[in-house]
Amino acid sequence: MSTESEKSMTRKREPLKKPVHIADVLKNALTAYRAEGDTELMKVWSLWKGVVGHGIAENTRASAFKGNLLIVHVSSSAWIHHLHFLKQELISKLNDALGKDLVGDIKFKIGPL
Repeated sequence: MSTESEKSMTRKREPLKKPVHIADVLKNALTAYRAEGDTELMKVWSLWKGVVGHGIAENTRASAFKGNLLIVHVSSSAWIHHLHFLKQELISKLNDALGKDLVGDIKFKIGPL
């Protein structure tokens, strides 16, 4: 008669699954465990560079949502000043790209990129 350990040793190993991109793993994990605002922020992250352009994207990062307020980290106070003039245009472009009025205001602050 065989023991439990002998049975487990003779069991065949399950075939490995296909590799999955880490972005897909993170998206699924965040969707399952985080608030809806984080899901919307992920959409903003994916659209950010295309909406704001390369130069702005190099000096900014969408950081968080607080209601309909988007917090954007910026590399310097000079960039904050510049972006205040573009705020309404950025809000409009982001909402157009998202397909809904998700961003009502943007707050720029110096922070990690």
